[in-house]
Amino acid sequence: MPTPYTVCLVTVGDEKTASAIAEGLVNGKLAACVSMVGGVESVYHWKGAVERSKEFLLIVKTRKNLMEDVEQFVKSKHAYKVPEIIFLDIENGSKDYLDWLGANTLFTTNIPKDAAIKTIS
Repeated sequence: MPTPYTVCLVTVGDEKTASAIAEGLVNGKLAACVSMVGGVESVYHWKGAVERSKEFLLIVKTRKNLMEDVEQFVKSKHAYKVPEIIFLDIENGSKDYLDWLGANTLFTTNIPKDAAIKTIS
């Protein structure tokens, strides 16, 4: 049975940015938890060439109805012109964990887009 929760994958180029995004999302209750995975190496096309970069992967656990807010916050703190922000629905999971996830995130936000970054950061 589908849940009201999602996982967001974000890659960033350095630990300082990874920490700022992770802590901002959790402190603002836009995410219940953000796992920071170091040592990721990405290979990708950029401006007609194949590039290779060392990155951090953020695994953001949040509510589906907070996806816009999460995306806006990530973009406000991210150095990349086109940051990776991918949402994957959580179809099933441990009831205890999902209850905890829900209890530690905002139910919804009504923050205007221009004010959201100031409020959360």
